[in-house]
Amino acid sequence: MSDLAPLIVVSGPSGVGKSTVVTEALRLDPSIWLSVSATTRSPRPGEVNGEHYFFLSQEEFDELVATGGLLEWAEYAGNRYGTPREAVAAHRMAGQPVLLEIEVQGARQVRSSVADATLVFLAPPTAEILEERLRNRGTEEEAVVAARLEVATAELAAAGEFDVVLVNAEVGQCAQALLDFAIRGIG
Repeated sequence: MSDLAPLIVVSGPSGVGKSTVVTEALRLDPSIWLSVSATTRSPRPGEVNGEHYFFLSQEEFDELVATGGLLEWAEYAGNRYGTPREAVAAHRMAGQPVLLEIEVQGARQVRSSVADATLVFLAPPTAEILEERLRNRGTEEEAVVAARLEVATAELAAAGEFDVVLVNAEVGQCAQALLDFAIRGIG
């Protein structure tokens, strides 16, 4: 048994509602620290550097990769995303549960390097609902939506690699199930 606070990895296809479920889980249990990822993509309207993501240049991201400064990183839909290693370790050592909201590629890297991480896969109620959620965002061009849907098919097939699969049919119930399983060990 580790003396470190839990590390919970939440993953699933784009559009499944990861951010919405995580936001609700943090509202229900504010003691959890949500790791802020680094990315090479441009900010969406309303996103704040250091709060939603650390928006980095390709060169800055390359430097973090080269120096081992990322716990995991992945390329997704033409952009790179990663989790700064030091902040995660510091919060866990201080006794604060850490939640990562990352893509499936990154979850696989965490699984191979952090033995005590709990991996949670969020699935949509149906493939049709997932497509509807992606299209209703209205933040991306059709080519990006199509690419995300293609990747989502492969990601849905990876659900069996995770410790638990939660279907995001109702946000509040899904967030509570996430907390019960990952933090409290219930379920």
